[in-house]
Amino acid sequence: MGVVVNQSIKNTVITYLGFGIGAINVLFLYTSFLSDEYFGLVSYLLSTANIMMPIMAFGVHNTIIKFYSSFKTKQSQNSFLTLMLFLPLLIIIPLGLIGNLAFSFISTWLAADNIIVVDYVWLIYVAAITFAYFEVFYAWSKVQMQTVFGNFMKEVFHRLCTTVLLLMLQAGYLTVNQFIYSVVGAYILRMLIMKLYAFSLRWPKLKFERIPNLVSILKYTTLIIIAGSVANVILEIDTFMINRYVAIENVAYYSVAIYIATVISVPYRSMHQIVNPLTAKLLNEKNKVGLKILYQKSSLTLFIISGFIFLMIILNINELYKLINENYVDGLIVVFIIGLTRLLDSLLGNNNAILFNSDYYRMVLVLGVSLAVMTVVLNMVFIPLFGINGAAFATFIAILLYNVFKIVFVYYKFHMLPFSVNTVKVTLLLLTSLGVFYFWDFSFHPVLNILLKSLLISITYGYVVYAFHLSEDISLLLNKIFRRTPKAS
Repeated sequence: MGVVVNQSIKNTVITYLGFGIGAINVLFLYTSFLSDEYFGLVSYLLSTANIMMPIMAFGVHNTIIKFYSSFKTKQSQNSFLTLMLFLPLLIIIPLGLIGNLAFSFISTWLAADNIIVVDYVWLIYVAAITFAYFEVFYAWSKVQMQTVFGNFMKEVFHRLCTTVLLLMLQAGYLTVNQFIYSVVGAYILRMLIMKLYAFSLRWPKLKFERIPNLVSILKYTTLIIIAGSVANVILEIDTFMINRYVAIENVAYYSVAIYIATVISVPYRSMHQIVNPLTAKLLNEKNKVGLKILYQKSSLTLFIISGFIFLMIILNINELYKLINENYVDGLIVVFIIGLTRLLDSLLGNNNAILFNSDYYRMVLVLGVSLAVMTVVLNMVFIPLFGINGAAFATFIAILLYNVFKIVFVYYKFHMLPFSVNTVKVTLLLLTSLGVFYFWDFSFHPVLNILLKSLLISITYGYVVYAFHLSEDISLLLNKIFRRTPKAS
């Protein structure tokens, strides 16, 4: 876990820096400098592009991670990487031609009753290509065991650009129309920089030679498109469908709530960057002992860290919404529901990496497609009835069922569970903390209230985790931070 912990810490710091900048953008700048309608439009365009991204990438970003370590010679690696660079074009070019021919129909259908969307539909296609090739180049650097710079580009760069663009919008240097185009332009620039970095780690040498396991690679990458699409549909379809049933400004309210709750998943995202290629390596080496250790340690560590963030958000959420535009308070329940969903995600540890890098990914796809369909149906039922809260309920139910299946499937095939006795202890700690601190507020300004309450939660939670030695990795990290040597037992 040494490499994992080292790069995960750096990635976590970078990711939180990005989320901090993003929080300023989403909670304060967007809500102050852009109308609810146009904020909803930007959120809708980017969410729809994210739904399309796995299709545009042709699953290449996952395929690189799964198969790269199986090639042992430079020549075979070059042939493999050459294929990976050009494969997405098999989807991108035909979709572009179809989109051009049927643009009027597609734009009208996507806009639904929100006519403001029509003029910007083509940006969805551009953004989707940009997102896809960014992930390809990021995967290129991951298999060289270099994740930190890519994580900076993924989490920080575009948010910094957005901050600058929002300030320029407020100062009158950009119109709203120019701002929307510039946001997509920032993602294009991000992709180009990631490309240069990935190629600096390993310069591409185009080799169009026969690849031994080509059939297996093409079969995997085709099926993994479905897996990636399923995951993105479950994560993003709610934002997409809100636009179809209610006014587009509700997308803005939902996006703010989702952003707050998504902070809980930052540790998972950070650890996944390095755990994913390591899991693929352990599977290729058939190292089941190492795989089980990584599975349980990643689950416990993520649950403890994500649980702490969950407490910090839920126990301060009422005060936080006092600082935001009052229109956005409708998303308070969404924060709790999606926050709980992200917390449950952390319990899976590297479960996704095990499934998508193993020979059993086909079975997962079958249920994944079913759950994606169920998510769409649930949103169709719940959004007209409960608005944005209905979208949150639909997402929670779908992801909960999906996660339960994945845990059961890994246990059945690998005879491993991510849980331990300490998982139960952490659960009790979280429930106790919620009961003790939720109704405990100070009669001060919301900012001071949040700071004082957060300090109390941090001290209490941190002391219990350390004193009861709930995680070996976290205890070692805290000892290193405070330069303490553990007592010999």
